Amino acid sequence: MASVLSTWAQSPIQLTETLNDAAWENAGKIPIPGGFLLLKNDAHFLYAALDLVQDTSNDAGTGDYFWFTFDRNRNGNINPNIDVNYGLYPGQPDKMGRQYYLGPATWTGLVNEVSQSKCKVAFESSPNSASAHRIWKMRFEISDLNVSLAPSIFPPYTRFGIKVHSSAAPGFDYSTPANFITNFANLHTLFFSRKPATVLADAGPVIGSVGLIPTTKISAATGKATTAAAYYVPVDNAAFGGGLNLIGNRTTLQNVWTAGAKKYKIKHREGTSGTFSDMRASWYNYRWNGDDYVLESYGPDASNYYLLQSPSVDFSIDDLLIQVNSNLLNKGLHQFQVEFYNAANASVATTAQTLTLYIDNTVPVVKLNSIKHAGANVSACAIVQLTSDTDGLTFNIDAFDPEGNLRYYALTAASGSGVPEVIREEAYNAGTMGPNWTGVQNLNLPPKANWIPDHSCAYSFTVSAYARTTNGYGYIGHNSVSKYITLLKPAGTSVQGLRIVMPKGIEV
Repeated sequence: MASVLSTWAQSPIQLTETLNDAAWENAGKIPIPGGFLLLKNDAHFLYAALDLVQDTSNDAGTGDYFWFTFDRNRNGNINPNIDVNYGLYPGQPDKMGRQYYLGPATWTGLVNEVSQSKCKVAFESSPNSASAHRIWKMRFEISDLNVSLAPSIFPPYTRFGIKVHSSAAPGFDYSTPANFITNFANLHTLFFSRKPATVLADAGPVIGSVGLIPTTKISAATGKATTAAAYYVPVDNAAFGGGLNLIGNRTTLQNVWTAGAKKYKIKHREGTSGTFSDMRASWYNYRWNGDDYVLESYGPDASNYYLLQSPSVDFSIDDLLIQVNSNLLNKGLHQFQVEFYNAANASVATTAQTLTLYIDNTVPVVKLNSIKHAGANVSACAIVQLTSDTDGLTFNIDAFDPEGNLRYYALTAASGSGVPEVIREEAYNAGTMGPNWTGVQNLNLPPKANWIPDHSCAYSFTVSAYARTTNGYGYIGHNSVSKYITLLKPAGTSVQGLRIVMPKGIEV
């Protein structure tokens, strides 16, 4: 087995771009039978290219194909209906589909699933060979691979195997690792990049970002972040919570390293006035040793100095200055600064920066205060006999965030297969709701008349709410409460058409 590092794609890679284009520059690279595998990723996609320098016959569609297998739960075993194999639709070299493993060398058919994963075949030169040859370029939705770039001790990774086949002379049929379709024990390991290798656009001068959110996108007044809808991490006036990675500006770190900096201190204060004090924290980060990631621990010495790492060293979380467990901080505004020192503890000058963050680790309060039928409260697990086509239920709910960091709430009803029907939903909009949205309390629903079920069944009614809080890699924090009731429509009443409306997409 082998390990390979993917590198960050600064912009989404178009599969029409050649491997000689800047988009593929500095891609992760590993030799495979017949050529090379190139890898890049961003927050949404894994981009892969099979650069088959041995396949010099331009005969796509005549039986040439690839398979790309992923061990989605990374346990080294073939798990039915979990692990996947990507390949081409027969005779369609630009159409990629996927099938699930049922067992060793046994699969479902190509599944009909909505996905943004796709591929593109090319016959052209590459940095690995000036002669034209077969190249398969593809992208995979990272979520399809069951991978998350959110911070954790171990770097995000997947395990994979590849089979490539060329039918034209001299022809080849290679699998790496050998026989992987029958045994996942020796699959290769792919580690994902979770931070751009170069300075993020809009990065702050010293603390460049919190996770993937540039610090210039964080309000110095409110400590909340807003990024563009198309950015890696789209957030709207979001507070911060959970584990926070304060990432250094790569250019600044290189400059102070060249100027002799070997140590640094993290200064912190609660609020926006008063004295800064040294902040002490410890964390783990994985360092690449050329073959694999090695776990190392980091923390301050007795004088609160942290050892500055060389910017040339490859870490799972590059340029990490400190990992802050914000659960140890009080709710509200907090400020951070960085100071650099040489080996003799003399200060090394750099641009001044004070980062302000609003910390909020609470989740919204949700309550299903009442469910009523004909004005009377209905208890959980009750069986309610309805009397007419227009007979139904009313509700009273809370979906409330005292700090004003609510992102979305909904009251839904589900029955039978569990597909939810939305009775009420509302999402944050800064333009109409302002900087703080607390949600609703003691809200009667529906606003008029009552809610009428479509059919007799056991129903679950759920109030859910999501916080407008981020760890720098996505939104975090939600809460929900449910109550279960059986509703019986009277015999002979008409059954209304199902009013199934799915809730808006929520990143959890």
